[in-house]
Amino acid sequence: MSLLSLRPARRPVPGVFVALTITLALGWLIVMIDGGQLFNQSTTVSLLHVAAGLGLVAVGQTLVILGGSLDLSVAYVISLSTLVAAETMNGSDGALLPAVALALTVSAAVGLLNGLLVTRLRINAFIATLGVGLLLKGYLDNGYDGPAGSTSPGLVQSLGYQRIGPVPLSFLLLLAVTGACWFALARTRFGHHLVAVGGDPEVARLSGVRNDRVLVIAHVLCSLCAGLAGIYLASRLGSGAPRVGTEGLYDLESIAAVVIGGTALAGGRGGVLGTLGGVLLLASIDAIFNQLEVDAFFKQVIRGAIIIAAVAVYARRAMRKAAV
Repeated sequence: MSLLSLRPARRPVPGVFVALTITLALGWLIVMIDGGQLFNQSTTVSLLHVAAGLGLVAVGQTLVILGGSLDLSVAYVISLSTLVAAETMNGSDGALLPAVALALTVSAAVGLLNGLLVTRLRINAFIATLGVGLLLKGYLDNGYDGPAGSTSPGLVQSLGYQRIGPVPLSFLLLLAVTGACWFALARTRFGHHLVAVGGDPEVARLSGVRNDRVLVIAHVLCSLCAGLAGIYLASRLGSGAPRVGTEGLYDLESIAAVVIGGTALAGGRGGVLGTLGGVLLLASIDAIFNQLEVDAFFKQVIRGAIIIAAVAVYARRAMRKAAV
């Protein structure tokens, strides 16, 4: 197997977008029969806000999973970054840029730690990132009983609530981050090397790829995306929230979106465009169930069934390709 053969596919996984279209069509019909309206402005804006927060995390998660790794600390990075940003701003627009820079720096430092634990100490990514997440959890639980700090009014008005028509500015940020990551994966040496490492680390190493450096960069980028999501959530909440990441299940939800989008958990196959489709699918299900006032437990059952079905479909496709 050559390094060139492990380059990422330039087309998104079509299945997730077909599933998204069918879900929206069926959802629109069911909500209309129930007497509601799915595609009104308030529902669309809410759907895109949900997609923006989850999508920023999921895009970063895609990078580490493509490299054959994983990050279970993202939920705590989100919570930490909301607090760092809000406490640094303390309600002042003048402190906006320093606060954003500090929150992203802290997030990148967590990603660097994750990457070094995985590559230098050879700790399994599941254990390493879970351990880092628990360290952050201990700090958050011990240091905060509730919301802290105050987000600057400028950030609240812009990133938190400003929109162009029905499209929130936060969703445009998600599209920009997704586009940048797509370009990095499809057009840069780093992207090709990342997929190569996830596909076959030994082949990548023999081809001259510096596996450890690639994975460290992927973990740093993943944490930066989680930090961006935290800044966005701080703009929506108006303050830092020590439990917003875990209560939103952003660690598991991001992995679910990545898997639904067609990225293999073993690494080496997939992309961020499929992940964006997976995020929109999960957000659409939320919007439909909220319109129908479906029980939260049943909503999670449906989510689980969708994830299992997606994994089964992609596994069968992989088996067919291997057989050929």
